Amino acid sequence: MMDVQRYLARIGCSGPCPPTLETLRYLHLNHLLTVPFENLTIHTRGRVRLELPLLYEKIVVNHRGGFCFEINGLFSWLLSQMGYDVTLLSAQVRSRFTGAYGPPFDHLFLMVKVDEHRWLCDVGFGSGFQLPLSLETDSPQIQSHGVYRLRSEGNLIFMESKSEIGGECWTEQYKFTLEPRDRADFRAMCDYHQSSVSSLMFCKSLCSLLLPTGRITIMGRRLIISSLGSGDGEHASRTITDLSDEEITELLREKFGIVLQAPLIPKDNVVLPPIKY
Repeated sequence: MMDVQRYLARIGCSGPCPPTLETLRYLHLNHLLTVPFENLTIHTRGRVRLELPLLYEKIVVNHRGGFCFEINGLFSWLLSQMGYDVTLLSAQVRSRFTGAYGPPFDHLFLMVKVDEHRWLCDVGFGSGFQLPLSLETDSPQIQSHGVYRLRSEGNLIFMESKSEIGGECWTEQYKFTLEPRDRADFRAMCDYHQSSVSSLMFCKSLCSLLLPTGRITIMGRRLIISSLGSGDGEHASRTITDLSDEEITELLREKFGIVLQAPLIPKDNVVLPPIKY
């Protein structure tokens, strides 16, 4: 049985949670700090499925994470149950490996209305914004781990960011429209991300979690730790360490709270450019 209170406990939220902007910000940040962005099901010879009870079992009961269709899909259920006005949106993600945009329905994320103000929520992107982004402005929105903006070109909106580590230039992350979508619209792309040589999800095993001071990621057999700079002169940094299979298993348990039920096959292949859309 899917239970709101157990879900809230999974993401470390307690106390009264009325459907306000303050609560939305609290839920969004806590979700990113507790539920990893990960695709390990694919790399343990499993299959990702999008039925809500299965997602609840995986993420809440079994203390796993997931990628966008899973995490944002389940988060949309939670928000709806709590009284929020939620719309599913579709985006095409710009690959940081190839520079190309993915196909339509490449990414699932949310628009949430609070007191007639529209907010973007995305707890399933991996290295996106930490708090909901306002859709009512094109001005830069400064957050703890970076600066973000929404730039419009006709009916297209581009979500752009400046790097967590000293970035000066705006980088396009994904593009989208505000056309409402249904869960079923994303099934074909969920299959694509589990089988395509142009998908990061298929080509690289990964597990990533936001930290108050940066981000921790396991990609293939590499541990990547990004640390934010501080106001007292400490510079932002990024360290990469090679891992053994045993070290990966231990780090997944210690840092992400994940104990896999099947052997992981670490993977870090080249992502190929997709067919142009």
